[in-house]
Order: sequence, then structure tokens, then C-alpha cells
Amino acid sequence: MVHELTSPVPAPADAPRASSSRPGWWRDAVIYQVYVRSFADSDGDGIGDLRGARERLPHLVRLGADAVWLTPFYASPQADGGYDVADYRAVDPVFGDLADADDLVRTAHELGLRVIVDIVPNHTSDQHPWFRAALSGDPAYRDRYLFRPGKGPGGELPPNDWESVFGGPAWTRVADGTWYLHLFAPEQPDLNWDHDEVRAEFDSVMRFWLDLGVDGFRIDVAHGMVKAAGLPDIGHREQVRLIGSQQLPFFDQDGVHEIHRSWRRLLDRYDGERVGVAEAWAPSAERLALYVRPDELHQAFNFQFLNCSWDADCLRRVIDDSLRATTSVGAPTTWVLSNHDVVRHSTRYGDGEAGLRRARAAALLMLALPGSAYVYQGEELGLPEVTELPDEVRQDPAFLRGDGQDGLRDGCRVPIPWTVEGPSYGFGSGGSWLPQPATWGALSVEAQTGDPSSALELYRAALALRRAHPALGAGESVEWLPSPGGVLSFRRHADDATFVCTVNLTPDPVAIRAPGRMLLSSTGPVGGGDGDGRHPVPAGGVAAPGGKVPSPTRGFADGSGPGDGGHTVLLAPDSCVWWAS
Repeated sequence: MVHELTSPVPAPADAPRASSSRPGWWRDAVIYQVYVRSFADSDGDGIGDLRGARERLPHLVRLGADAVWLTPFYASPQADGGYDVADYRAVDPVFGDLADADDLVRTAHELGLRVIVDIVPNHTSDQHPWFRAALSGDPAYRDRYLFRPGKGPGGELPPNDWESVFGGPAWTRVADGTWYLHLFAPEQPDLNWDHDEVRAEFDSVMRFWLDLGVDGFRIDVAHGMVKAAGLPDIGHREQVRLIGSQQLPFFDQDGVHEIHRSWRRLLDRYDGERVGVAEAWAPSAERLALYVRPDELHQAFNFQFLNCSWDADCLRRVIDDSLRATTSVGAPTTWVLSNHDVVRHSTRYGDGEAGLRRARAAALLMLALPGSAYVYQGEELGLPEVTELPDEVRQDPAFLRGDGQDGLRDGCRVPIPWTVEGPSYGFGSGGSWLPQPATWGALSVEAQTGDPSSALELYRAALALRRAHPALGAGESVEWLPSPGGVLSFRRHADDATFVCTVNLTPDPVAIRAPGRMLLSSTGPVGGGDGDGRHPVPAGGVAAPGGKVPSPTRGFADGSGPGDGGHTVLLAPDSCVWWAS
């Protein structure tokens, strides 16, 4: 006997978005990351800017995002893509001016989007007025950084064995023979957070942007401001490999939490639930949860989930650990697959079609979990990492220094495509600061809009269902269901509604008992086999290049299998299916 699956729920293009003004909006928000210089270019100079980002905000609304996070657009020599800030209250001319920032915030709010901006408190640019005064010998300003005498005869050796995240020593010697600390590039000297003036300055900077109307801050290197007393040696080479796996004398020191508590008090003095988000690399979910205790920040990036391999046991362990740790302090968990510092997950999970299939499935898994999700620009298009950039166009300081991070961050920062044709596929009227592949047009927003098999329409449908289904979004736990090896299956309940997510992480089809009516499949066309929502879509199908799938078979043989009843269906390799029961 043959059974057909019932029709999935189509996602209407005009579905109302969840209100970003609801209480506790950050607990289940979908936050879209804009890497400003690679998002949209309004003036044709090849570099994205604030006006370009403002003009493209309707894309975020249609996608279903609740908020936008903007990477640094402050005045900067751009030694590290703007994370070397020379003036925290000014917009770099390459990105526009303060009026452009104000216009963007106002437009976002009119569209129902919150705005989160980056703040970089661990270090400044070496062109910041404070550091220039420090180099001139002014002791009042030198004390705001971490200058130390060297070791060895004449102080010719660095003060300790710390290494830069970007490679090489974390110390640079200046003309008078002393050394200053820079955990990143030499152009990014670390601040001394034991100094009252440093703390007062960042309170003032935060108030400046909060008064302009931003809804919160993503705090860069939130784990790094406080260093262990005495700056002790680590006694280990390749220290970058230790980050996130153990507590280090320059990262995840307990003293950072008092800084975050003071910032929480500042944020709470403003109306509208302003939030703080920690970019914190911690060695365990329990250490990460310390950053989101009730009197500290609202969210912390979950890098354990991002770093997990495409493996059922690894993912289940990370999901359980993350939910347990954040629930213990009453905070939401966050989920992220890609950002501007890592290889895009569509490439990280495998080459070509396999990587894309897994990326689509991982997106549905992420959006089914309780808490808040971050979407990095272009992942909704299924963009792969650009791996063949010529050396001469790369700008990542880790690449230029050679022995720190892998130096491949430029590949995820290539400007994204908006149109099928054009000098930079709609990014701007000119070229782009990093070269775009010839395949970019076929992956553009224009090419994928309306295509029910595209990655873009999958994301739009998933976010619409996430808003509409009462069991999705905020929550504290999942109920794991019995499943075959290599398959994850969990249930969520709310308001008499039940939702089930099944993920096949194996390279083979797997038979399961259908747990209910299918809502969405990572391998099936959105809204039905022909895109109109009238035909059933199986849980099978194999993704083809570009995120498309062939027309699926509409029936499945009856048979026995694990589950809680219903007919048997085949889960396609590397796929995720959402069900309502």
C-alpha cells in the first residue's frame, strides 16, 4: 500500500512579522548580520556603505528577520576591516556619515527592525588620539594601554610569551624600548581596563549610540578586556588553537564580568529593552553562561554549535549542553552557523552538493531550536566560501601575518549578489572590493526569488513558519525522540500545538515513521512540488547544484520503522524535515 504525504503549509509572502517591540524580544529573535563593506554599495566605489545597507533593509523584512546587526562603520584606518577604531563617535567616510547612520536606524525602526551595532572595547586603532599621545610619551595616556618593559639584556625580548591571534608575538616594541600588548594586529593596541578613564569613555560611547536610537551592542572580544594579574607566560606555542578550549591569562578572565554588569545597568536605564550580545569564546557551555546571568548581558554567541561537525552525536551533545547551561541562568540560547570570521558553513560541511544539502538542513535545525538565531548575510542564498581569491587582493591581517588564524576570512566577506547581471551583480554600480565569482549571478536574490527550490525561499518559508507556529521560537528545552543511528528527532510543545524536527545526518536515505503532517523539508520545493502548495512533498529528494531539487516522487511504500505511528517515509541523505502533529 502506498501513502502520500499531506501538503506542506505554504509561506505567504505577506505574512506579518513578529513585533520587535514585544517584551523580551531578544529571546527568540532572528538577527541578520550585515558585514557593511560587503552588503550594498550606494556610491559605486566598490565598498558597501550605510546608505546601501539602508536601501536593502526591505530584504531583511521579507526574509523575516527581527533585527539587523551591523559590523563596525566607525572612523578607522581599516587595518582589520574596521575593528581598529580611531574614533568611536564618528562614521568612517568610506561608509557615510552620522546622518547616514541616523537615517538607517530610523528606517529600520519604521520597518519594524531593531538595530544592533558592534562596539570594540578590547583595543583601539594605533591611530586613536589616546594611543598617539601614549607613543609621544604622555604617561596619562600610556597608562590607558598595556605598556611593559621587555625581558633579556636591554629589554630586547617581549615581556611574556603571548602570541597574537593573527600570528607572531602579541607585543610590539616602540622607540623608547618598551613594548605594548596587542592580542590582534600591531595596529590594534589593547586597552588597560583597570584604568577608570577607559571605563568612563566606553560608558560615554555607549550612551552616544543609545541616544541616537540603536537597540543594543554586539560586544567584540567580550571575553578579552581583563588580563590575568602579572601577565603570566602560557608556556605553549600555537596559542590560537587553545582559544575556546581552555581559560587563558588573556581571555575569559573572571574580571570581565564586572564590566558586563556595569554595561547591563547602563542598558537598563534606557527604554525599549536595549540589549548586549557577547562575542565570547569560552571553553565550555557553563563558562559561556556566565556572560548571560540575569545581571549581565542578554545573549552570548554559541560558538560550540558553530564549531560542531556534521555529526548527530556532536550536535545533540552541544544542543543539550547549551540549553542546560543557559537555562540554569534564565537566559536564551543562541544559535549561529556562519559569520564574518569563519568559513561559510555550506563549504565547511563539505564540497559542492553535499555541503549545500547539509547547509540547508542545518539551517532548518538551527531555526527549530529554542532561542535566538543569527543569520549571516548570504547564507540565505546558500553562498559558498570563495576559496580562490588571489593573494594580492586579500586583506585579512591574519593572512598577511601568516601563522595565527587560518587567514581565510576574506572568502566569507566577498560582496553578496543581488541581481543576475551587472558589474557587481547588483552590489553597486561599480566593481567590488573583493572579486566575485562568475557563478554569483545565478545565486543572487533576483535569481532565487520566486524559485520554490531555492535556498532563499527555503529561509523565507522557515522564518514565516517559525513566527506562525506556537511551539517554535523561545523556549528552554527539546524532547528527544527515539530515532535511528545518525538521525536526530525532537519534539516541542506550546499552546496545544506540537512540532517535530527530524534531521538525517547520514549519506543514505533513512526510513522513519512520519510523526505527523509535514510542514517543510530542506530538500523539497517550498509550497509544493510545483510551488503552488497543492501537491504533496515527500521527505526525500536530493539537492541539485544551486540549492534546487528535482520533482519528487509522491509516494512511499508502507513498512515498519521507528517512530510514534503513521506511515513510513524516507528521509533523504543530509536533510531536515519539520512536522506538525
